[in-house]
Amino acid sequence: MKKFNSNAALTLLGAALLTVSLNAQAASAPTTLTKGTLIIGQEGTYAPFTFKDAQGNLTGFDVDIARAIAAKLNLKPQFVLTEWSGILAGLLADKFDVVVNQVGITAERQKTIAFSAPYAYSSPQIIVKKTGSAFTTLADLKGKRVGVGLGSNFEAQLRAAGGINVVTYPGAPEYLADLAVGRLDAAYNDRLLVGYLIKSQNLPIKGAGVIGQPESVGIAIKKSNPGLKAAVDRALLQIKADGTYAKISRQWFGQDVSKP
Repeated sequence: MKKFNSNAALTLLGAALLTVSLNAQAASAPTTLTKGTLIIGQEGTYAPFTFKDAQGNLTGFDVDIARAIAAKLNLKPQFVLTEWSGILAGLLADKFDVVVNQVGITAERQKTIAFSAPYAYSSPQIIVKKTGSAFTTLADLKGKRVGVGLGSNFEAQLRAAGGINVVTYPGAPEYLADLAVGRLDAAYNDRLLVGYLIKSQNLPIKGAGVIGQPESVGIAIKKSNPGLKAAVDRALLQIKADGTYAKISRQWFGQDVSKP
């Protein structure tokens, strides 16, 4: 009678269970508004994160991240563009499954919206004309007209500082244009945005003071869909593990922005 090899049997059993688990995960796609599709809310006017190139094609860091996530979920990405001021309300109104648009993870937003694990970090930065004053702190902006996106965490920071004449806009292109022609004293946005604009566009602006510590951004998801959040978090881990994330990050910024 042959001796029973218990170690080999356990190895085979473990492999079989792992195969069943992976097959089950692949077969059960997360629940989305439209079966087989991931509807993604974005601005489409916020370079270098989400914008249209010279040929009219949607491109950018967040666009590439969203496509990579959808691919891992075996879902077709469908982008729906809307102004920043209404984008989170659109998520809650079931216009999209997720918002991938540099949404800062804040305690206030977490009251009504779920977030994936952070997928990028950056810091706020003051933006001025090339010939303007190099403001270094929010205190320097007191009494100044400062442009910012309506409903953004940048707006909240300016208002909390007090004494600043906060001028809100639907998105970055509008207030950067007003800054360039002198209608504003400064603007306030993401450090990565400033670096990209200086490098790629002929805007007469420059970065001034970087404010505070790096802040995290996440993929916004409805709290009523925890299965989708779990699937997105797994997909983020996968694109980081297989090098997809690093490739996208270095393409747009020349560095890995997944860490503070």
